[in-house]
Amino acid sequence: MMRTVLRTVVGLVVLLLIAIVALRLAFGGGERLEDRTAAPALPASALEVVATLDFPPGNVAVSRTGRVFFTLHPDGNPPTKVHELIGGKPVPYPDAAFQQPAPGTPHFQSILSLRIDRQDRLWVLDYADYGRGQPRIAAFDLATNRLVHQYDFPREVAGFLSMLNDFNVDADGRTIYIAESSPLRQSPALVVYDIATRTSRRLLDGHDSVRAGPYVIHTPERVMRLFGLLPLRIGVDSIALDPAGEWLYYGPVTGDRLNRIRTSDLTDRTLDAAALAARVETFAPKTLSDGITIDRDGTVYLSDMEHAAVVALGQDRKLRTLLKDARLRWPDGFSWGPEGWLYVTCSSLQHVLFVSQAHMRAHAPYQIFRFKPGPMGVPGQ
Repeated sequence: MMRTVLRTVVGLVVLLLIAIVALRLAFGGGERLEDRTAAPALPASALEVVATLDFPPGNVAVSRTGRVFFTLHPDGNPPTKVHELIGGKPVPYPDAAFQQPAPGTPHFQSILSLRIDRQDRLWVLDYADYGRGQPRIAAFDLATNRLVHQYDFPREVAGFLSMLNDFNVDADGRTIYIAESSPLRQSPALVVYDIATRTSRRLLDGHDSVRAGPYVIHTPERVMRLFGLLPLRIGVDSIALDPAGEWLYYGPVTGDRLNRIRTSDLTDRTLDAAALAARVETFAPKTLSDGITIDRDGTVYLSDMEHAAVVALGQDRKLRTLLKDARLRWPDGFSWGPEGWLYVTCSSLQHVLFVSQAHMRAHAPYQIFRFKPGPMGVPGQ
């Protein structure tokens, strides 16, 4: 009997080892993207600390009056999710009750991205624990801090294992463009939400322009692999709408190209999938990037988590390095504020993903910074 049990255990161990090797061979390969940064145009002293936090931040949105809103990254398991910085301290927004599950009442689940539109509404995107809950988007009127809009995405748009990651709102406040990263299923897409009609569509599903590339993220501290085997590969996340609302720029986190498509094509319901895919343009080479924004002149700003940098792509399609500083631990979300300030969160995901809570807490505090790149952008975006 004992010998039979031992043979069974040995057999299971062998099968497990074979499965691990198979996974490693199938999904564990990849290459490191060459360093595309250069000497920075701005000194490290250009970075100003806005907030020092116990938990890593996710994204940030700054109003035209200078109100600072931000999320704490869901992968850090924070006790509260959405905050306003008041007197230098994070205060739950719109209140503490909204931060906890409450059956039958509005509440936050998994909040990463937030934006402020030109109608002074704070939009909050909830990916609902990778679609295991109810993915939704909600808006708060900043004049009253009251919930004024809520939409639950249907399963065919944001289903199980989806991740509604980042988004932009057009100038008229009528259309929202969303990056569905799909890091677990690896089936990313763009989502377009029509606010007036309360309808959403899933577009460019699995298209090459939204899919993760064959790259392995190397931060200064570690190579981003799950259990040292499977590389962290994330599809479309970086997404930015130009001020005129003509072009949507987007790209995968682990991708080496920034793409763009006309918003008129994304909202044209007469285009089938093949016709829409044919409208995608490759704009320029980029670094591996997470956060992204754009200024009034059409220059695109991207984070570079591998080299603790912020880079820029002008309409000349040439990559420039603005900042490089060790304090930029995984620069993540951007938001323009008033007076030309560009805010950036550092989510430090190398100290958050696939590690213990004790490891994450040992690498606190975490920061939100700001700097002035020169050109101006639209606050909240």
